[in-house]
Amino acid sequence: MRHFIRFLFLLLPILALPSCKLEDQAEIDQEKIEQYLADNKLSATRHSSGIYYIISTPGSGGSPSLTSTVTVNYKGYYVNNSVFDQTTGSPIQFPLNNLIQGWQIAIPLLQKGGKGTFFIPSQLGYGSYPPQGIPANAVLIFDIELVDFK
Repeated sequence: MRHFIRFLFLLLPILALPSCKLEDQAEIDQEKIEQYLADNKLSATRHSSGIYYIISTPGSGGSPSLTSTVTVNYKGYYVNNSVFDQTTGSPIQFPLNNLIQGWQIAIPLLQKGGKGTFFIPSQLGYGSYPPQGIPANAVLIFDIELVDFK
């Protein structure tokens, strides 16, 4: 029993390590977002999730829920303004509950026809295991227009 207790005390710091790394990354991401906002003279609202956002056009007609299929135009880029993805021509449809957590939080902040810019910390984006082409722990910025939802 004594060895088990000693083992638990040795294990506890190791178990706490991943959450410390997430907290550290969250602080790094927040600093990157706040620096981007300052450098670009932007004023954004901070959501309780850690996302920052600017609603440029509120829209009308209600907001989607997590179970909605959303039709959007968007541009995704990094804090260095390098674009990594965007719609071209026609808007695209997605089931909202299949998207990154950042979008699941951000898009319901818009109403139909609304537009906004969303600054998404890495843990609400692709985190440390992103798809090919996206850097690990990247802060993502999205200009999103919510064209429609059902």
